[in-house]
Amino acid sequence: QARLAESGGGLVQTGGSLRLACAVSGGTTGDLSLGWYRQAPGKEREYVAFVSRSGLYIDYTESVKGRFTISKDNFRNMVYLQMDSLKPEDTAVYYCASSPYATTAEAITGHMESWGTGTLVTVSS
Repeated sequence: QARLAESGGGLVQTGGSLRLACAVSGGTTGDLSLGWYRQAPGKEREYVAFVSRSGLYIDYTESVKGRFTISKDNFRNMVYLQMDSLKPEDTAVYYCASSPYATTAEAITGHMESWGTGTLVTVSS
């Protein structure tokens, strides 16, 4: 199984930007479907974004469309989540996850094989 480590979280004001990074080891991003998820205090974990193994399919949950961008760098074995126009409701611990053959539907329901430990994003109002 791949091992994942997130970084890049922090405190940002409403309207600001952050870029989260996820380093992948024990696997290559070119052979993995990758997703970002988040869990706000007192809430269930929520799907945020997905990029397929081939990189051809990308999906976002409705609340982040037009503001967040997922990408992967197969040379560096990294996956990123660029977050712009941040809102207080984006405050959460963000996790990256991977699976060799996950479809978009499987990613949306959280059926991923490996998970990172998360990075905290706090958006102040």
